[in-house]
Amino acid sequence: MNQIDLKGRIAVITGGAQGIGYGTAERMLSSGAQVVLWDRNEATLHEAAEALSSKGVVRTEVVELGDEASVQAAAARTLAAHKRVDIVVNNAGITGGNATTWELDSQVWQDVIHINLVAPFFVCKALVPSMIEAGYGRIVNIASIAGKEGNPNASHYSASKAGLIALTKSLGKELAQKGFLVNAITPAAAQTPLFATMTQAHIDFMLSKIPMGRFVEVDEIAAMATWLASEDCSFSTAPCLIFQAAAAPIKRLAGWWGARAFAPTTNRSRWPQ
Repeated sequence: MNQIDLKGRIAVITGGAQGIGYGTAERMLSSGAQVVLWDRNEATLHEAAEALSSKGVVRTEVVELGDEASVQAAAARTLAAHKRVDIVVNNAGITGGNATTWELDSQVWQDVIHINLVAPFFVCKALVPSMIEAGYGRIVNIASIAGKEGNPNASHYSASKAGLIALTKSLGKELAQKGFLVNAITPAAAQTPLFATMTQAHIDFMLSKIPMGRFVEVDEIAAMATWLASEDCSFSTAPCLIFQAAAAPIKRLAGWWGARAFAPTTNRSRWPQ
Protein backbone atom coordinates (compact mmCIF):
# COMPACT_ATOMS: atom_id res chain seq x y z
CA MET A 1 0.00 0.00 0.00
CA ASN A 2 1.43 3.37 -0.99
CA GLN A 3 1.49 6.12 1.62
CA ILE A 4 -0.79 9.12 1.22
CA ASP A 5 -0.23 11.96 3.67
CA LEU A 6 -3.31 13.15 5.58
CA LYS A 7 -1.52 13.87 8.85
CA GLY A 8 -3.48 16.27 11.03
CA ARG A 9 -6.51 16.35 8.73
CA ILE A 10 -10.06 15.98 10.04
CA ALA A 11 -12.36 13.93 7.80
CA VAL A 12 -16.14 13.56 7.98
CA ILE A 13 -17.34 10.40 6.24
CA THR A 14 -21.07 9.84 5.80
CA GLY A 15 -22.27 6.25 5.80
CA GLY A 16 -18.96 5.53 7.46
CA ALA A 17 -20.04 2.55 9.52
CA GLN A 18 -19.83 -0.01 6.72
CA GLY A 19 -18.98 -0.67 3.08
CA ILE A 20 -17.12 1.99 1.11
CA GLY A 21 -17.40 4.50 3.95
CA TYR A 22 -15.78 2.13 6.42
CA GLY A 23 -13.04 1.22 3.95
CA THR A 24 -12.34 4.89 3.30
CA ALA A 25 -12.18 5.62 7.03
CA GLU A 26 -9.69 2.79 7.48
CA ARG A 27 -7.48 4.06 4.66
CA MET A 28 -7.62 7.68 5.85
CA LEU A 29 -6.73 6.66 9.41
CA SER A 30 -3.75 4.76 8.02
CA SER A 31 -2.77 7.99 6.26
CA GLY A 32 -2.78 9.97 9.49
CA ALA A 33 -6.23 11.59 9.46
CA GLN A 34 -8.72 11.76 12.29
CA VAL A 35 -12.14 10.59 11.16
CA VAL A 36 -15.69 11.38 12.20
CA LEU A 37 -18.18 8.76 11.05
CA TRP A 38 -21.68 10.03 10.36
CA ASP A 39 -24.36 7.35 10.14
CA ARG A 40 -27.91 6.70 11.26
CA ASN A 41 -27.40 3.35 13.02
CA GLU A 42 -25.90 3.86 16.47
CA ALA A 43 -25.09 0.18 17.04
CA THR A 44 -23.30 -0.18 13.69
CA LEU A 45 -21.42 3.06 14.33
CA HIS A 46 -20.25 1.78 17.71
CA GLU A 47 -19.00 -1.47 16.16
CA ALA A 48 -17.16 0.41 13.41
CA ALA A 49 -15.53 2.80 15.86
CA GLU A 50 -14.41 -0.09 18.06
CA ALA A 51 -12.89 -1.90 15.09
CA LEU A 52 -11.09 1.21 13.82
CA SER A 53 -9.94 2.65 17.15
CA SER A 54 -6.54 0.94 17.04
CA LYS A 55 -5.70 2.81 13.83
CA GLY A 56 -6.23 6.36 15.11
CA VAL A 57 -8.71 8.91 16.39
CA VAL A 58 -12.31 7.99 15.55
CA ARG A 59 -15.45 9.86 16.58
CA THR A 60 -19.03 9.09 15.65
CA GLU A 61 -22.17 11.10 15.10
CA VAL A 62 -25.63 9.56 14.89
CA VAL A 63 -27.29 11.63 12.20
CA GLU A 64 -30.32 11.35 9.93
CA LEU A 65 -28.74 12.61 6.73
CA GLY A 66 -32.06 13.27 5.06
CA ASP A 67 -33.04 15.69 7.82
CA GLU A 68 -31.38 19.10 7.45
CA ALA A 69 -31.74 19.96 11.14
CA SER A 70 -30.05 16.68 12.12
CA VAL A 71 -27.19 17.38 9.69
CA GLN A 72 -26.75 20.93 10.98
CA ALA A 73 -26.65 19.65 14.56
CA ALA A 74 -24.06 16.99 13.70
CA ALA A 75 -21.95 19.62 11.93
CA ALA A 76 -22.10 21.90 14.97
CA ARG A 77 -21.04 19.07 17.31
CA THR A 78 -18.22 18.01 14.99
CA LEU A 79 -16.88 21.55 14.66
CA ALA A 80 -17.13 22.07 18.42
CA ALA A 81 -15.08 18.92 19.03
CA HIS A 82 -12.45 19.38 16.30
CA LYS A 83 -12.55 23.14 15.61
CA ARG A 84 -12.51 22.48 11.86
CA VAL A 85 -13.26 19.95 9.13
CA ASP A 86 -10.77 19.52 6.26
CA ILE A 87 -12.29 16.64 4.31
CA VAL A 88 -15.85 15.55 3.57
CA VAL A 89 -16.66 12.21 1.93
CA ASN A 90 -20.31 12.04 0.87
CA ASN A 91 -20.64 8.28 0.73
CA ALA A 92 -24.00 7.38 2.30
CA GLY A 93 -26.54 6.05 -0.16
CA ILE A 94 -29.34 3.60 -0.83
CA THR A 95 -30.36 1.68 -3.96
CA GLY A 96 -34.14 1.43 -3.52
CA GLY A 97 -34.23 -2.02 -5.11
CA ASN A 98 -34.82 -2.77 -8.77
CA ALA A 99 -37.82 -2.24 -11.03
CA THR A 100 -38.68 -0.63 -14.32
CA THR A 101 -39.32 3.09 -14.15
CA TRP A 102 -43.08 2.75 -14.52
CA GLU A 103 -43.28 0.08 -11.82
CA LEU A 104 -41.26 1.93 -9.19
CA ASP A 105 -43.11 3.10 -6.11
CA SER A 106 -43.18 6.91 -6.10
CA GLN A 107 -42.12 7.10 -2.46
CA VAL A 108 -39.14 4.82 -3.10
CA TRP A 109 -38.07 7.10 -5.98
CA GLN A 110 -38.26 10.15 -3.71
CA ASP A 111 -36.43 8.41 -0.86
CA VAL A 112 -33.51 7.44 -3.12
CA ILE A 113 -33.20 10.96 -4.54
CA HIS A 114 -33.41 12.41 -1.04
CA ILE A 115 -30.67 10.27 0.51
CA ASN A 116 -28.35 10.09 -2.50
CA LEU A 117 -28.62 13.71 -3.67
CA VAL A 118 -30.42 15.98 -1.22
CA ALA A 119 -28.49 14.67 1.80
CA PRO A 120 -25.06 15.47 0.27
CA PHE A 121 -26.40 18.97 -0.41
CA PHE A 122 -27.37 19.27 3.26
CA VAL A 123 -23.90 18.09 4.31
CA CYS A 124 -22.13 20.53 1.99
CA LYS A 125 -24.38 23.39 3.08
CA ALA A 126 -23.58 22.66 6.73
CA LEU A 127 -19.80 22.25 6.42
CA VAL A 128 -18.58 24.24 3.41
CA PRO A 129 -18.81 27.72 5.07
CA SER A 130 -16.40 26.75 7.86
CA MET A 131 -14.07 25.12 5.32
CA ILE A 132 -14.04 28.30 3.22
CA GLU A 133 -13.21 30.29 6.33
CA ALA A 134 -10.32 27.94 7.08
CA GLY A 135 -9.03 28.35 3.52
CA TYR A 136 -8.73 24.63 2.79
CA GLY A 137 -11.06 21.82 1.85
CA ARG A 138 -11.50 18.59 -0.03
CA ILE A 139 -14.90 17.08 -0.83
CA VAL A 140 -15.16 13.62 -2.37
CA ASN A 141 -18.59 12.50 -3.55
CA ILE A 142 -19.10 8.77 -4.09
CA ALA A 143 -21.32 8.59 -7.15
CA SER A 144 -21.68 5.59 -9.47
CA ILE A 145 -21.16 4.56 -13.07
CA ALA A 146 -24.96 4.27 -13.09
CA GLY A 147 -25.05 8.07 -12.93
CA LYS A 148 -23.06 8.25 -16.16
CA GLU A 149 -24.77 5.45 -18.05
CA GLY A 150 -28.29 5.09 -16.63
CA ASN A 151 -28.76 1.47 -15.60
CA PRO A 152 -32.01 -0.23 -16.61
CA ASN A 153 -34.27 -1.18 -13.70
CA ALA A 154 -32.51 1.43 -11.57
CA SER A 155 -33.64 4.77 -12.96
CA HIS A 156 -34.12 6.20 -9.45
CA TYR A 157 -30.59 5.27 -8.39
CA SER A 158 -29.09 6.32 -11.72
CA ALA A 159 -30.84 9.69 -11.61
CA SER A 160 -29.73 10.33 -8.04
CA LYS A 161 -26.09 9.65 -8.87
CA ALA A 162 -26.28 11.73 -12.05
CA GLY A 163 -27.52 14.56 -9.86
CA LEU A 164 -24.62 14.05 -7.46
CA ILE A 165 -22.18 14.29 -10.37
CA ALA A 166 -23.79 17.57 -11.45
CA LEU A 167 -23.65 18.87 -7.86
CA THR A 168 -19.93 18.04 -7.83
CA LYS A 169 -19.29 19.99 -11.01
CA SER A 170 -21.26 23.04 -9.88
CA LEU A 171 -19.77 23.15 -6.37
CA GLY A 172 -16.27 22.49 -7.65
CA LYS A 173 -16.47 25.48 -9.99
CA GLU A 174 -17.89 27.70 -7.25
CA LEU A 175 -15.01 26.83 -4.91
CA ALA A 176 -12.17 26.55 -7.42
CA GLN A 177 -10.46 29.78 -6.33
CA LYS A 178 -10.96 29.30 -2.59
CA GLY A 179 -8.29 26.65 -1.90
CA PHE A 180 -10.98 24.03 -2.13
CA LEU A 181 -11.33 20.98 -4.41
CA VAL A 182 -14.49 18.96 -5.08
CA ASN A 183 -14.40 15.66 -6.97
CA ALA A 184 -16.65 12.69 -7.63
CA ILE A 185 -15.81 9.04 -8.11
CA THR A 186 -18.08 6.94 -10.31
CA PRO A 187 -17.00 3.37 -9.60
CA ALA A 188 -18.39 0.20 -11.01
CA ALA A 189 -20.29 -1.89 -8.47
CA ALA A 190 -18.56 -3.05 -5.29
CA GLN A 191 -19.69 -5.92 -3.10
CA THR A 192 -21.06 -4.09 -0.08
CA PRO A 193 -24.19 -4.52 2.08
CA LEU A 194 -26.11 -2.63 -0.63
CA PHE A 195 -26.07 -5.83 -2.70
CA ALA A 196 -28.69 -7.23 -0.33
CA THR A 197 -31.17 -4.64 -1.66
CA MET A 198 -30.71 -5.60 -5.33
CA THR A 199 -32.02 -8.49 -7.37
CA GLN A 200 -29.54 -11.17 -8.43
CA ALA A 201 -30.45 -10.41 -12.05
CA HIS A 202 -29.36 -6.80 -11.60
CA ILE A 203 -26.12 -7.83 -9.87
CA ASP A 204 -25.38 -10.18 -12.75
CA PHE A 205 -26.14 -7.39 -15.24
CA MET A 206 -23.67 -5.05 -13.53
CA LEU A 207 -20.95 -7.69 -13.52
CA SER A 208 -21.52 -8.43 -17.20
CA LYS A 209 -20.65 -4.81 -18.07
CA ILE A 210 -17.21 -4.94 -16.42
CA PRO A 211 -14.50 -6.15 -18.83
CA MET A 212 -12.22 -7.26 -16.00
CA GLY A 213 -14.90 -9.74 -14.94
CA ARG A 214 -14.92 -8.70 -11.28
CA PHE A 215 -16.43 -6.06 -9.05
CA VAL A 216 -14.29 -3.19 -7.86
CA GLU A 217 -12.81 -3.72 -4.39
CA VAL A 218 -13.75 -1.37 -1.57
CA ASP A 219 -10.03 -0.82 -0.91
CA GLU A 220 -9.57 0.40 -4.48
CA ILE A 221 -12.29 3.02 -4.08
CA ALA A 222 -10.90 3.99 -0.67
CA ALA A 223 -7.45 4.55 -2.17
CA MET A 224 -8.86 6.86 -4.85
CA ALA A 225 -10.94 8.78 -2.30
CA THR A 226 -7.93 9.20 0.00
CA TRP A 227 -5.75 10.54 -2.81
CA LEU A 228 -8.47 13.00 -3.83
CA ALA A 229 -8.66 14.16 -0.21
CA SER A 230 -4.92 14.81 -0.02
CA GLU A 231 -2.72 17.75 -0.96
CA ASP A 232 -1.20 15.56 -3.69
CA CYS A 233 -4.46 16.17 -5.53
CA SER A 234 -3.88 19.84 -6.29
CA PHE A 235 -5.27 20.55 -9.77
CA SER A 236 -8.38 18.42 -10.09
CA THR A 237 -11.72 19.93 -9.22
CA ALA A 238 -15.26 19.43 -10.55
CA PRO A 239 -14.49 16.35 -12.69
CA CYS A 240 -16.04 12.93 -12.43
CA LEU A 241 -13.33 10.26 -12.12
CA ILE A 242 -14.31 6.98 -13.75
CA PHE A 243 -12.71 3.68 -12.79
CA GLN A 244 -11.30 2.02 -15.91
CA ALA A 245 -13.16 -1.22 -15.21
CA ALA A 246 -16.45 0.38 -16.30
CA ALA A 247 -17.35 -0.78 -19.79
CA ALA A 248 -18.96 2.23 -21.43
CA PRO A 249 -16.26 4.78 -20.59
CA ILE A 250 -13.58 2.41 -21.92
CA LYS A 251 -15.06 2.66 -25.40
CA ARG A 252 -14.77 6.42 -25.25
CA LEU A 253 -11.78 7.08 -23.01
CA ALA A 254 -9.49 4.05 -22.94
CA GLY A 255 -6.48 5.62 -24.66
CA TRP A 256 -6.90 8.99 -23.00
CA TRP A 257 -7.52 7.62 -19.53
CA GLY A 258 -4.61 5.26 -19.03
CA ALA A 259 -1.88 7.90 -19.12
CA ARG A 260 -3.75 10.83 -17.62
CA ALA A 261 -6.08 9.63 -14.88
CA PHE A 262 -3.80 10.50 -11.99
CA ALA A 263 -1.75 13.34 -13.49
CA PRO A 264 -2.16 16.24 -11.05
CA THR A 265 -1.20 18.79 -13.71
CA THR A 266 -3.72 17.66 -16.32
CA ASN A 267 -5.33 20.63 -18.07
CA ARG A 268 -8.81 20.92 -16.54
CA SER A 269 -10.35 21.82 -19.90
CA ARG A 270 -9.54 18.35 -21.22
CA TRP A 271 -11.37 16.39 -18.54
CA PRO A 272 -14.47 14.59 -19.86
CA GLN A 273 -17.79 16.21 -19.12
